[in-house]
Amino acid sequence: MIVIFAIIVLIGFLISLAFSPGYFFIIMILAVIVALVYILATYNNCEKIALSSVNAKEADPVRFRQLHNLVESMAIASGLPKPKVYIMPGNRINAFATGRNPDKAVICVTETALQKLNKQELEGVIGHEMSHIANYDVRFMTLVAVVVGAIAIFSQIFLRSLWFDGGRSSGNSDSGGNAIFMIIALVVAVLAPIIVMLVQLSISRKREYMADAGSVSFTRYPPGLINALKKINQEIKSEKELKVSGAVTPLLFAPNVRMEVTSLLATHPAIKDRIKKLEEM
Repeated sequence: MIVIFAIIVLIGFLISLAFSPGYFFIIMILAVIVALVYILATYNNCEKIALSSVNAKEADPVRFRQLHNLVESMAIASGLPKPKVYIMPGNRINAFATGRNPDKAVICVTETALQKLNKQELEGVIGHEMSHIANYDVRFMTLVAVVVGAIAIFSQIFLRSLWFDGGRSSGNSDSGGNAIFMIIALVVAVLAPIIVMLVQLSISRKREYMADAGSVSFTRYPPGLINALKKINQEIKSEKELKVSGAVTPLLFAPNVRMEVTSLLATHPAIKDRIKKLEEM
């Protein structure tokens, strides 16, 4: 968060040196206000948006009694209210939790997860999602997304303004100095969104490890989560892919890719690394 804040300050400083404040900052302020209103509206309705995007349906308490019982058991273990329970279509084992606080929390699992996971494995997955809720990960990642989005907005406004400026900002007696600041600002504007995205993804991977540890503390049975991850690892090697919005992908229990995720651009740690850490517990 300190790195992201420093980048925001640096971008603002360089822009102020490269341009006269005038119209540029008025447009930037308006863009930030619009973006914040949009982010707040999205945040307050995040669970509805996420469920709608994956065509999830509320799980019937009678038909999905075992699922409801497991969610209730993990809620008791975590000391949190029982989240609402939803089912989403999909040919892959997966799940996600959303909601800005425990009172608004939702846990959603795929139909395939219910079919392929036994009770202990499903309990491990639900424990992982309950840990996300207990750690306020949705709220935390939303905060990070707001900051990352703000940096992207600043950078885009700056880059687009270059087309309208037409070089006028350098047409004065100190054009040499302005040109230097312009080059520096241009480099920062291009690199800043990439840097903060890497920070965001790093945070996301760290929270996944924390949620795995939280699941073990709730279930007291590491093999359940380990075996669930092993089954998912086998699925990743197949042709099947869970079709969900890119905005939902970071919320998922496991990466939705047909490869072993080790890249800095991954939203999740590699499954083999998660299994290794769990086996050490």
